[in-house]
Amino acid sequence: MNLAERDLKVIWHPYTQMKTAQPPIPIVRGKGTCLYAEDGTKYIDAISSWWVNIHGHSHPYIAKKIAEQLTVLEHAIFAGFTHPGAVELAERLLAILPNNQAKAFYSDNGSTAIEVAIKMCLQYWYNKGEQRTKIIAFKNAYHGDTFGAMSVSGRSAFTAAFDTLLFEVDFIDLPDACNIDALKSQISSLKSQISSFIFEPLVQGSAGMIMYEAKYLDELMAHCQKEGVLLIADEVFTGFGRTGKSFACEHVQTQPDIMCFSKGLTGGTMAFGLTTCTQEIYDAFLSYDKMKTLFHGHSYTANPIACSAALASLDLFLEPSTQQNIDRIAAKHTAFAEKVKGHKSIKITRQTGTILALEWETGNNTSYFSALRDKLYHYFLDKGIILRPLGNIIYILPPYCITDTELDYIYTTIRQALDEI
Repeated sequence: MNLAERDLKVIWHPYTQMKTAQPPIPIVRGKGTCLYAEDGTKYIDAISSWWVNIHGHSHPYIAKKIAEQLTVLEHAIFAGFTHPGAVELAERLLAILPNNQAKAFYSDNGSTAIEVAIKMCLQYWYNKGEQRTKIIAFKNAYHGDTFGAMSVSGRSAFTAAFDTLLFEVDFIDLPDACNIDALKSQISSLKSQISSFIFEPLVQGSAGMIMYEAKYLDELMAHCQKEGVLLIADEVFTGFGRTGKSFACEHVQTQPDIMCFSKGLTGGTMAFGLTTCTQEIYDAFLSYDKMKTLFHGHSYTANPIACSAALASLDLFLEPSTQQNIDRIAAKHTAFAEKVKGHKSIKITRQTGTILALEWETGNNTSYFSALRDKLYHYFLDKGIILRPLGNIIYILPPYCITDTELDYIYTTIRQALDEI
């Protein structure tokens, strides 16, 4: 019995209808941009394994730092205790984030980082004796799969079974020149009830790499702050260089009150979550009254191994060569997008930094369940490329170590697919 057959006997895979799914591809090794299957097939990981891998697979420097940490301290309770890695990581990250970020709270993954942020905001107002429980979010948002994260995500097939159990959220359109004034008026009319506004800055990833302009986001953020609404920037996807800058919030002038991170935080090595906040938010929980404590935690909070991976990834991220690679990938994406814009099979192209999305023309509206999705997915797999379409939208989101030769092969294969499918 091969590995795929053994898998199907015991494993339930994410986002997968197991009744109709083909056997999973057994991956046994990774190096650089590529993953290697049990049968020896090599795949270019053009989506960074669900957007997490920024430096390449099995990076020797990260592996070395993890191995060193394993012989020193694998884990310690983080309530009432601390350790060097957690302190150093918080110090170094806060030093490169917007300068109003003052405190770091560790968790396990992107969804839990969002849960922490939501609880911080709601309890901030509770601790201050104000009933501000309403949350504003964008339509089509995706912030995670736990219940709080689902609640602030757009209602969709992902949430349908749970919609009656999710707390109420006011969803607004992405800001643009036509609606920015109306959005600000809407927020002003509700300001005494709104606890917070949560958003994916510049790019809504799971919605189909939907992109919007920084200047209108900045205007909306500034208005929220004027009305006393706390701002949560979900940088789980956009953080660590994806939009061309270190963090998407560097594209705007207004600083968020809370920021959430995961995915690229450890360079794609292991699960880890982080929520940062301002001193003002932190101070709202400081009290002799223990009921004002933030009652949230995880068994593996600030795990030393995860901290060592994140510190090693940060070392690599801050090397000048990494930004050079980000700029190189962004420039090549721009050039390729220009070449295919007029193709009859392309409805629209979108690009921000290292994120390039191509929306396939189907004659219908964009749909996560487009029949084209499986055709595209298997077409590229057969060519040795992992591209996981969001319905009729394909996107390229590679590790920063990808070579020009690998990118050119991906572009060439996409052009072939445009002509053949």
